[in-house]
Amino acid sequence: MIIGVTPEGKKERVAIADGYRESKDSWVEVLLDLKSPGLQGAPRLAVGDGAMGLWAALAEVFPQTRHQRCRFHKAGNVLNALPQSQHGRAKADLQAIWMAATREEALIAFTHFINVYSAKYPKATEKLTRDRDELLAFYDFPAEHWQHVRTTNPIESTFATVRHRTTRTRNCVSRPTFLGLAFKLIESAEQSWLRIRGADKIAPLLQGIPFRNGIPVIDSTPVQQSLAA
Repeated sequence: MIIGVTPEGKKERVAIADGYRESKDSWVEVLLDLKSPGLQGAPRLAVGDGAMGLWAALAEVFPQTRHQRCRFHKAGNVLNALPQSQHGRAKADLQAIWMAATREEALIAFTHFINVYSAKYPKATEKLTRDRDELLAFYDFPAEHWQHVRTTNPIESTFATVRHRTTRTRNCVSRPTFLGLAFKLIESAEQSWLRIRGADKIAPLLQGIPFRNGIPVIDSTPVQQSLAA
């Protein structure tokens, strides 16, 4: 499933499909389906979990698109590689990264986490370091949008309803029927979606005005490009 944002700040479902274990080929098919009807430019930022198929497909179909990894999924992956006794402190240390006011402060918190845990728990720190740039991409976008682009919550919350309603019917209906049921459930969930914060910042973003630590760099010359939010 893919959710996009209109220039007015409204969230919209732009794609829903089934695929094989979130493979690259499955994602390529979805992205090409978006491109062929008239998606005029590459999305500025794609937010997702660690499913490698998505990122490989984006690199092929929309190589200009920046990648942002979901902080909740990443935190879960890191904590799974730590003993339970370390979870309380590790959660706080990870939160210091995600919630830093600037990229510079986030990098300091990032380095602190690596220094504290790398010697005893190298697998946990490896999971963090390999996606460092993708975890901090949001700093190059409007600060009002950070709460929306740091996680995949809009999709996760919608899918929670779908899973709840479809778990018991998964093996009892055909593929088209199952997809139709999921589509209708998601369509219904859309009615409660709210506009994103800072909708007025979408226009300068699409005009190519760069952002640093969430603030527009006014003295820069916009890079003219027609891109999707």
